[in-house]
Amino acid sequence: MAASWNASRDALPEASRLLIERAHEELIAGNLDDRRLQQVRPLVRASWERSWRGRVGPEGAPSLELAEEELERYRLSHPLASAMDLIRALLLPGESEDSGVIIAVGDQAGRLLWVEGDRRLRSLTGDMGFVAGANWAEDAVGTAAPGTALALGESVQIRGAEHYNRLVHPWSCTAAPVRDPETQRVLGVIDITGGDEVVSRQARLLVDATARAVESELMVTRLRERAEAPRPPATPTRATGSETARGVLHVLGRDRARLETETELGEQVIELSARHAAIMLMLAVHRHGLSAERLAELVYGEGASPDTLRPEMVRLRKVLGGAASGLIPESRPYRLPMTLETDAQDVLSLLDRGAHRVALTAYRGPVLPESTSPGVEEFRDAVRATLREVMVSEASLDVLLAYAEIPEGQNDIEVLRLALEMLPARSPKRAGLVARIERLNEG
Repeated sequence: MAASWNASRDALPEASRLLIERAHEELIAGNLDDRRLQQVRPLVRASWERSWRGRVGPEGAPSLELAEEELERYRLSHPLASAMDLIRALLLPGESEDSGVIIAVGDQAGRLLWVEGDRRLRSLTGDMGFVAGANWAEDAVGTAAPGTALALGESVQIRGAEHYNRLVHPWSCTAAPVRDPETQRVLGVIDITGGDEVVSRQARLLVDATARAVESELMVTRLRERAEAPRPPATPTRATGSETARGVLHVLGRDRARLETETELGEQVIELSARHAAIMLMLAVHRHGLSAERLAELVYGEGASPDTLRPEMVRLRKVLGGAASGLIPESRPYRLPMTLETDAQDVLSLLDRGAHRVALTAYRGPVLPESTSPGVEEFRDAVRATLREVMVSEASLDVLLAYAEIPEGQNDIEVLRLALEMLPARSPKRAGLVARIERLNEG
């Protein structure tokens, strides 16, 4: 039976919230002996100190460690994947997209694998990087229920200003680790995030009970599988030679693309020429393949002959042959034998998931800015236009202001006017925006 989230009587009183905020500021400043810190809950104070000593930043979005396709592959193989229906049934009341809470399930390292629940809340929390694929371990974002529960090995509740990261202060959360029912090794963490209602005593009991139910379900499933088809576990296969296991193409703000690959020999990095970068980007974007004629047009321009492309493909194959043999393009049509991720597509994915702040941080500049290849120019414009559209139509004020500081937004008068409209009447930032708008109007 799904949870019913009632108003909590465990919310922080205003005086306590202010005290915690001031204690947090003293800790960030390095004043660990400030008397106000002694009035913070011991569990929270200890986590703050671990975060401070670990040099975790008090602001900023977490890193996205699992891109969309890698995330999907990892989810399918994770032990908690089979328990997601049970978790949803126990924690999401009624229509999940209007439930008033968010549930998140992460792995043992604190990386969120599933983030589901209330659609409106997800659009807000996504802005601070609370999205699938992001790292919410304590050593990455500081005190927060998912990471701190993993650090302590027990259920944890964090209320509002008790979070180490200031961006998370509007939210509260309860989380509990999930253990392997046989080895007791931590498999992951279950978290509920929302308002004061998610840090009630009832909420903690429910999250703990859900974690225990998942562990029981995993044990029952294992026993059933052993009874039906006992067999030794399969040994995972490994790539042979120096075949590529994963590749990422970095093209944002770079004239020479950086190709990073993982093989059984370790990580390899290749700097690609402008022409090779354009070819690899087009094949990464057009994953189903391109004819020789179409690829030649995208790289060299309309009317270009495939005969111009073929010698370059020979040279590219030689470049990839050592460290990235698994990415050597196939012919007829030209296509990559495996998915090649790009940092530009990661930004688009983040924007689509509502992680606006993370996307803006990940945007390092235009796609291959010096490239004149028509296909690159088209993709560059598409990424830039998508970023702007989301900033103008969906981003919060602080993200919009950050966008107005990068080259794409500095001289965008519509962006500046929108930010001015959103600013409070007495904000000290208004004068600077007005001056910038006036300069643009005069020009």
